[in-house]
Amino acid sequence: MRPLTVLTGIVLGSAAATTFGLFATLVVFVVLAGENPGFRAELPMLGIYLGVFVALTTVAGISFVGLARERPWRRWAQLVLWGTLAALAAFYWSTRP
Repeated sequence: MRPLTVLTGIVLGSAAATTFGLFATLVVFVVLAGENPGFRAELPMLGIYLGVFVALTTVAGISFVGLARERPWRRWAQLVLWGTLAALAAFYWSTRP
């Protein structure tokens, strides 16, 4: 495997694990939102981040397949992947208090 394929696989695995963790956290917060108003306040931002990481996981998966199978569109998929990562970083730092 080429180094960029390995790096893309690492991004894919990390994004998928984070997506699963955010989804599990969202389920717990929804269940406990009635008992704790603090959980209810966190739901909108948690939902936004879940959506962002679902998108990142999807883009990383498509990019990984393109690299692994050496498809002609793999460079475009890589461009979208790294652009998505940059946008995620910018979004994260813009929402921090």
